[in-house]
Amino acid sequence: MLRLGREALLDLERVTRLEWLLTDGLGGYASSTPVGIHTRRYHGLLVVATQPRVGRVLLLSHVDETLTIGDSRYELSTHAYLGAVHPRGHERASAFVLDPLPTLTWELPEGRLTRTIARVHGEPGVVLLYQYEGGAPARLELRPLVAYRGHHALQHENGALRRAVDVGPEDVVVWPDRLYPSLALRVPGSQWRGDAYWCHSFLYERERERGFDCLEDLWSPGVFEVPLRPRRPVALLAWAHAIPPARDAEALVNAERKRLRAQADGDDKVLGALRQAADAFVVRRGEQGRSVIAGYHWFEDWGRDAMIALPGLCLPSGRYEEARLILSEFARHLEGGLIPNRFPDAGQPPEYNTVDAALWMVVAIQRLIEATRERALVGRFLPVVAGVLEGYGAGTRHGIRVNPDGLVTQGEPGVQLTWMDAKVGDHVVTPRYGCPIEIQALWYNALMIGAELARAAGDARAKAWAEQAVRVKASVVRLFWSDQAGYLADVVADAGPDLSLRPNQLLAISLPHSLLPRDKALRLIESVRRDLLTPVGLRTLSPRDRAYRGRYAGGPDERDSAYHQGTVWPYLMGAYFDAVIRLEGERGKREAAEWLLGFGGHLEEAGLGYVSEVFDGDPPHAPGGAIAQAWSVAELLRVAHRLPHRTLSAGVREEGVGSTLALRDKG
Repeated sequence: MLRLGREALLDLERVTRLEWLLTDGLGGYASSTPVGIHTRRYHGLLVVATQPRVGRVLLLSHVDETLTIGDSRYELSTHAYLGAVHPRGHERASAFVLDPLPTLTWELPEGRLTRTIARVHGEPGVVLLYQYEGGAPARLELRPLVAYRGHHALQHENGALRRAVDVGPEDVVVWPDRLYPSLALRVPGSQWRGDAYWCHSFLYERERERGFDCLEDLWSPGVFEVPLRPRRPVALLAWAHAIPPARDAEALVNAERKRLRAQADGDDKVLGALRQAADAFVVRRGEQGRSVIAGYHWFEDWGRDAMIALPGLCLPSGRYEEARLILSEFARHLEGGLIPNRFPDAGQPPEYNTVDAALWMVVAIQRLIEATRERALVGRFLPVVAGVLEGYGAGTRHGIRVNPDGLVTQGEPGVQLTWMDAKVGDHVVTPRYGCPIEIQALWYNALMIGAELARAAGDARAKAWAEQAVRVKASVVRLFWSDQAGYLADVVADAGPDLSLRPNQLLAISLPHSLLPRDKALRLIESVRRDLLTPVGLRTLSPRDRAYRGRYAGGPDERDSAYHQGTVWPYLMGAYFDAVIRLEGERGKREAAEWLLGFGGHLEEAGLGYVSEVFDGDPPHAPGGAIAQAWSVAELLRVAHRLPHRTLSAGVREEGVGSTLALRDKG
């Protein structure tokens, strides 16, 4: 639980850099800062996925609260404009608690008002629950501020919007734009007063810092007025389309609080927060499928991110069926050996510009089978693994093919296929054309896993895949290893090896099947530890390199130029600690435990309870990018569950790096 007191809430520069996030399991969310100042275009109380996972739109941005006690009237909201903050409700705020629902308390001379916000899991709805304590009669005015737009966009005053409001016995329904769902609002026991008007020029400071448009107009259709009595909750419910009948707001809030707390039950602070955070990323896709939101607020479901994150998000907590559904969903889109890199948010056809996502899927399949030991999964997923191996062998999109030496080569001008995929205009920042090291490690592991599955199924292809793997291993040691440098080249191409010191080489010694002998692996680890390791993750490039960029800041072009040129990524610690624990045993586990303990402070410095996407390469390593990144949470959670201090749920066994498949028949 996080608690901020009055002094912290008065410091707007600091408190507006903290953000809370609630998700609904459908791709929608609610998010803001502790005092309610929106600093991003993505902040709002009701963002819904119109087609679960995609088509996200922001309907309800704010609810302005005004409290009248006797003859005194208090405006409790806080908004930022260019050069001004108004109203200044934060000056009356006495506490903010994330328990895990965000609760803000205002302290007034005559009494106290508390507001708790909850998204309703599995439904496109949000509840704001108010509790009043005081002796004098009081009245609360709740004014919804509406932003009817895609969550990436901004709204400005528009005379074409439909201003009519439908007032029913229980609900007020607004529908300014028929392109989006209607918004139903309910405040039991209230009176509605229609007085529609526009509020102009809200400032979103984080957007201004990131070099994007940062001003927005919001529309208010009217205001609810409701009397307050001590210890009798008052609620505002807001839903896309329609509010289900007989919804008990207090019961909904309590159920969501209980559901989230159960994710972390019995765990220490860091592990519990990671387990709770993991719940936010697994979402429904369509009616029955599942997928992984790569990050909040602006990412969709990306194939690479989903496959890397899946083991950490699902397996430690025994969410095996969701893991199966995610794998099956992406496998359904397998084409020419590739799975989609991205499913666009607006529902367009998937994009296949990735060389590694399908290979990561094979690793995820192996980890699921290792966790469940279910023999039936071999038959279910062997055709998928075979489709990947045969697709790469035959050659597929973007020049992805297998060379005579067994290595996978890739690349074509203007296309970025590895995870280091930043572009500035038409310029690919880290093209890595040729044979990147992590692709060879993934390809080798995919062949070895395919051979294991084929042997378990009595499939004759096992021998050929195992022989291919032997050839890959020999080629990697011969072509990538530099004895002088003490580590592996990042890319081998026609021009020769690129000896830029990057973290990608860790996959050669961290995945289930290692490519290097112990002596070389130890030298590699020391090189990475010396130049790339930080308290918040691994740098993407050595500071000794002339191309190193130590700050991830500025406009889009500046940030993209630094994205993989020194910027720190916490998700890479999964591969780092897999390798360290494999090579150093108990010493490696102690290093992992100490690092995670030190990292825990970050859970209270950006996205509250979440792990950021990236950090600056240079100290003090300020967080940046998305405030909640799936693979950041997942990989740290997966490492945490390998450490001896954790408590595992019944039936969930530790995932062993380098283990062989141990199968059992389901049931």
